[in-house]
Amino acid sequence: MTARLEGKVAIVTGSGHGIGAETARVLAAQGARVAVVDIELAAAQGVAAQIDAAGGQALAVQVDVTSEESIRAMVSAVVERFGRIDVLHNNAAALDTAQRQADRDVCNVDVAAWDKALDVNARGAMLCCKHVVPHMLEAGGGSIVFATSGFGQLGDVTLTAYAASKAALMALARSVAAQYGKQGIRSNAIMIGFVINDHAQKTVPEEIKQILLEQHLTPELGRPRQIADVVAFLASEESSFITGAVIPVDGGFTSHSPAMVPLRQYFERQGSNKL
Repeated sequence: MTARLEGKVAIVTGSGHGIGAETARVLAAQGARVAVVDIELAAAQGVAAQIDAAGGQALAVQVDVTSEESIRAMVSAVVERFGRIDVLHNNAAALDTAQRQADRDVCNVDVAAWDKALDVNARGAMLCCKHVVPHMLEAGGGSIVFATSGFGQLGDVTLTAYAASKAALMALARSVAAQYGKQGIRSNAIMIGFVINDHAQKTVPEEIKQILLEQHLTPELGRPRQIADVVAFLASEESSFITGAVIPVDGGFTSHSPAMVPLRQYFERQGSNKL
């Protein structure tokens, strides 16, 4: 274990599975005491048990991020157990199979899916900030990291509500940075590319994964650890001069011209790898 985050207390929402779970484990391995927060208590307890078994300290808390009272109770439980809050990673998001199927183009998006995406992804993050920031101010500062997506920056043919919620998080990250930066709180968003994890493996067809891989500039799609490492960096003092930023952690997905993929394929058909 390293001491990069020694003495810090971190909350990771939606950390019972996938990227959130890996982030909780990485923060703990680097010295933080971690609140593993998820709507599924058993999943949160499983991740917390892994952290404890590895020599870290973790607290599992069941939270519905659409409920302000639930968030208030979670924050109180973390402060009671660990005495402070230094890091908040707003990772929780609604994107299960049913949500994906209902979140379509504007003319066909289910209004309930729209409301759920905005409630969980955007409103939930705002409420977590609302109740965590006062404790960070008492401690002299902290770091907030929002999990966003290329969908929040680039138009696409589907996931209208998800895209809107992720765009909202980019604005929220900048607002928090502007409002509390002089009081020691940093706030950044990471724009995540497609990451292979248990959720993606189960819900995304292989054909779609291949289409997405073509748009990434890396040989492979992302892994949860690659995202977790960036969150740990932003949680640490090594990133003390970074705030108000939206940082792509997306294998170059949002960096290039739409013509790049068909042009690459064209030159490959010509038997040349030179542009």
